[in-house]
Amino acid sequence: MNIDIELDTCGLNCPLPILKTKKALSGMQSGQHIRVRSTDSGAVRDFEAFARQTGHTLVEQSTQGNEFIFVLLRR
Repeated sequence: MNIDIELDTCGLNCPLPILKTKKALSGMQSGQHIRVRSTDSGAVRDFEAFARQTGHTLVEQSTQGNEFIFVLLRR
Protein backbone atom coordinates (compact mmCIF):
# COMPACT_ATOMS: atom_id res chain seq x y z
CA MET A 1 0.00 0.00 0.00
CA ASN A 2 1.35 3.39 -0.99
CA ILE A 3 0.93 6.09 1.68
CA ASP A 4 0.48 9.49 0.04
CA ILE A 5 0.34 11.66 3.18
CA GLU A 6 1.65 11.12 6.72
CA LEU A 7 -0.08 13.13 9.44
CA ASP A 8 1.23 13.32 13.01
CA THR A 9 -1.45 14.39 15.50
CA CYS A 10 0.37 13.06 18.57
CA GLY A 11 -0.26 15.17 21.65
CA LEU A 12 -3.55 16.53 20.31
CA ASN A 13 -6.88 15.66 21.90
CA CYS A 14 -10.34 15.23 20.41
CA PRO A 15 -11.51 16.69 18.09
CA LEU A 16 -8.20 17.96 16.67
CA PRO A 17 -6.94 14.65 15.18
CA ILE A 18 -10.17 14.29 13.19
CA LEU A 19 -10.26 17.95 12.18
CA LYS A 20 -6.66 17.87 10.93
CA THR A 21 -7.37 14.62 9.07
CA LYS A 22 -10.48 16.10 7.48
CA LYS A 23 -8.48 19.12 6.29
CA ALA A 24 -5.72 16.91 4.87
CA LEU A 25 -8.25 14.68 3.08
CA SER A 26 -9.85 17.69 1.40
CA GLY A 27 -6.60 18.32 -0.45
CA MET A 28 -6.20 14.72 -1.58
CA GLN A 29 -7.46 12.90 -4.67
CA SER A 30 -9.80 9.94 -4.63
CA GLY A 31 -7.91 6.68 -4.11
CA GLN A 32 -5.04 8.20 -2.14
CA HIS A 33 -4.06 6.96 1.33
CA ILE A 34 -3.32 8.95 4.48
CA ARG A 35 -1.63 7.54 7.59
CA VAL A 36 -2.48 9.33 10.83
CA ARG A 37 -0.61 8.89 14.12
CA SER A 38 -2.37 9.87 17.35
CA THR A 39 -1.90 9.48 21.10
CA ASP A 40 -5.54 10.27 21.89
CA SER A 41 -7.16 7.06 23.17
CA GLY A 42 -10.55 8.28 21.94
CA ALA A 43 -9.23 8.39 18.38
CA VAL A 44 -10.05 4.72 17.79
CA ARG A 45 -13.75 5.36 18.27
CA ASP A 46 -13.54 8.73 16.51
CA PHE A 47 -11.85 7.43 13.35
CA GLU A 48 -14.28 4.51 13.04
CA ALA A 49 -17.23 6.92 13.25
CA PHE A 50 -15.55 9.43 10.91
CA ALA A 51 -15.01 6.78 8.24
CA ARG A 52 -18.62 5.58 8.53
CA GLN A 53 -20.05 9.09 8.30
CA THR A 54 -17.85 10.39 5.46
CA GLY A 55 -17.55 7.35 3.21
CA HIS A 56 -13.76 7.18 3.45
CA THR A 57 -12.45 3.66 4.08
CA LEU A 58 -10.59 2.89 7.30
CA VAL A 59 -8.12 0.48 5.73
CA GLU A 60 -6.04 -0.22 8.81
CA GLN A 61 -5.78 0.63 12.47
CA SER A 62 -3.12 -0.51 14.89
CA THR A 63 -1.39 0.39 18.12
CA GLN A 64 2.37 0.89 18.44
CA GLY A 65 3.35 1.64 22.02
CA ASN A 66 1.24 4.60 23.11
CA GLU A 67 0.42 5.61 19.52
CA PHE A 68 -2.65 4.73 17.50
CA ILE A 69 -2.09 4.43 13.76
CA PHE A 70 -4.88 4.82 11.19
CA VAL A 71 -4.77 4.45 7.43
CA LEU A 72 -7.66 5.92 5.48
CA LEU A 73 -8.44 5.61 1.78
CA ARG A 74 -9.86 8.83 0.32
CA ARG A 75 -13.25 8.21 -1.32
